[in-house]
This record gives sequence, structure tokens and C-alpha cells, in this order.
Amino acid sequence: MNVRRSAAALAAVVAVLGGAAPAFAAGPSPSPSVRLPDGLYGTGDPTYDGVWRQSLTLLAQTEQGVDPADEAVDWLAGQSCANGAFAAFRPDPARPCDARTMVDTNSTAVAVQALAATGGHEDVPRKAVAWLKSVQNQDGGWGYTPGSPSDANSTSVVVGALAAAGQQPGEVAKAGKSPYDALLKLALPCTGKDAGAFAYQPDKKGALAANADATAAAVIGAYGEPLAGHNAAGDNVATSCEKPTDPEQAAHNGAAYLAKAMAEDKHLMSAMPGAENQPDYGNTADAVVALAAAGFGEQATASAHWLEANALKWAEQSGPAAYAQLVFAAQAGGIDPHEFGGEDLLALLNATGPAPDAVDEATGKTTDKATGKATDESAEDGDDDGVSVWWIVGVGLVGGIGIGFLISGRRKPRA
Repeated sequence: MNVRRSAAALAAVVAVLGGAAPAFAAGPSPSPSVRLPDGLYGTGDPTYDGVWRQSLTLLAQTEQGVDPADEAVDWLAGQSCANGAFAAFRPDPARPCDARTMVDTNSTAVAVQALAATGGHEDVPRKAVAWLKSVQNQDGGWGYTPGSPSDANSTSVVVGALAAAGQQPGEVAKAGKSPYDALLKLALPCTGKDAGAFAYQPDKKGALAANADATAAAVIGAYGEPLAGHNAAGDNVATSCEKPTDPEQAAHNGAAYLAKAMAEDKHLMSAMPGAENQPDYGNTADAVVALAAAGFGEQATASAHWLEANALKWAEQSGPAAYAQLVFAAQAGGIDPHEFGGEDLLALLNATGPAPDAVDEATGKTTDKATGKATDESAEDGDDDGVSVWWIVGVGLVGGIGIGFLISGRRKPRA
């Protein structure tokens, strides 16, 4: 993906709830229980999402031609263990990783994408990719932790890492199986109301249940894209589902499922157990990226405009990863992230951490370190130019459970 995606990161409670990774309503981030590092974006507790939100921030900045602050990139690279793996957050990077360090594929893969985009620290993503290959499952996919069953979100974010590192994901195989084989096994058949969707994982009986977040992630993954995705040419309106014999057809089917799911309200819905259904901003953002990657431009734009009108408060409450998801969705929907619902998403994102200061030669826009505002360097007078992160479960509960795309929850990276 685009991830996705998107999205994201979702701290998964799949094993606890017995189903696919749920989407959670965003709320204020809890007070940090650890000291916040100087180079980290966001003010919420980073214990379960520090690497994820940092990586999405750096990806969003580089996508928009912003050169991230050196201290932000250095902090992310410094979270790596000696073997290349990343945990969600290491409060003391100087302390070597050991058997108690809860490394995971999602944090590792999203960090690879961010470090590949920013450049420098070349040895870190190289080691990380080698570690990811070493923990690939026999079915060709990845679970959240090494050895856990493959899931659509984890597999997709690793595909994005491989692509970002300049490798061919389809050629990275274990026991003759590639990540695309793993994703195809998680694609629902072209029958019933959920035709073409992807499941997060099979249930205990091997049955597949449609999951919108997993579908958004898998669409990006099946196209072999990083979390930010890409905008396909044309305007795809074919929502029919055909038997997926290759990754591209499975991706199209998944995007068609998302297009139908959002056709009426332009957004996805979610509910925590016992709570009323409510708009799912993070998964909607990831779905927009997936739709654009599949060429569903009109649908992507419509849902991006819905986010423009409704999601800024969610992002303000949720933090930098949510702003990054909206940047990806704005790009996918053809909206200038600097003019999103009357706000500059990059300025809002940059203000959550160390301020970058670089100019995009294509647009002339820069970010002022003092104000965090995007400005037009070509103007002599200097006037201003006109996985989301949710707290879900503790490490003790997560254990060997998966984390979503971003894809939010993501991505995926969506917590």
C-alpha cells in the first residue's frame, strides 16, 4: 500500500475479540508514562505507537517535499535493534535489545519506508529488511510478531517496505510462497454482500470475514505499493468482482468492495464493542488511498472531500499519525494538503514535533521553523501561502497479536 495504508496503526485485539482488527474512535491521547524524546512527534504516550507515528510523519513530510528535521530522522533510526528489528517504542535506545524487547513486523516495516524516503542511515533499513525476510512465514506472509499467523495488514505493510527498499516483493518467498500468495488466501470470493473484500485473518474455523481496514491495506499491498500509495491513471468505475487469479485482480476486487461500502455516505463506519456506530475517519482515509491506487478516482475524491469537511477535529485529537493519514488521503483525492478544509495539514503536522525547514522546488512552499507554517518562498514580502493513533491495549495484552495498517490502521503502518 498505504499502507495502507493508512492508516494508520491499529493496535490489534484480534485474538481477544475473536475476529478481524476493529477500528476505534479517536480520543485524546493519554498522558505519557515515559519522558518524551526531543526528536519525537506527538505528545501522547509513545509506548505502543512511537515508531509508527514517527514514520508516518516522516513519510507525509517527504511526500510533500518537506525535508524532515535531522533529529527526527535520527531518533527513528536509533530505535532499531542491532539485528535490524524495531519495537513500537524503546525508551532507552542505548540499552541493547534482548529477548524481552517486543519487536514487531509493523514497526519495522513502516520504519523502513520512512528511512528509505528520507535517505541516510542506509544500513538501518538494510538490516531491517533482512530481519523481515528472516521472519517470513511459510505461507509467504507476516504476522504482527515473528511466528504469529499471517494477516493482511502486516503482510501489506511489509510489502510496502520491500518496495520502498527497491526490492521486488513477489520475489521474496518462503517455501515457494510470496506475500502475494498470502494476500490471495485472505481474499473473499466473488459471492455475497462482501464479495471481493479481504479478511484480516481466518477465524479459528478457517472462515474469512470482510474487514474494511484489512481490505484497504491489502489493496495497497497487492499493488506492491508503500503506505502512501499512488494515484492510478483513468477513472475506474467497474465495481464487478472477478475471481482473483493474480494480485492485481484481487486488489481491484477489494477496491470495488470499498467503493460500494462508501458509495452512499462517502465514509466507513465503526463501533467499539457496546458502543454506537460512528464514522471511522482513519479507515476512511486509508480507503481513499486504496481507491486512488485502483483507479477509482471519482470515489476517492468524494470521500477525501468528506474527510476535508469532517476529520480535522479527529486528527487534532489523535495526533501526528492522523494528520499524516489525511495528507495521504488528500493527495489521493486530488486535494492540496496545504488547503484542506481551510487548514494546512503540513503546518499542523509539523507543529507536533521538531520543525523542518526545506523548500519543495516544484511548489515553492517551505515550512518556517519558528511558526511551523507553510510559506511561499517566491513571495518577497514573506506572506503565508494561501493507526491514526489510538490507545488500545498494553504490551502484556498485545503479546503475539497483530497490529493493523493504518492502516490505522494502516497504512495501517493503521493504534
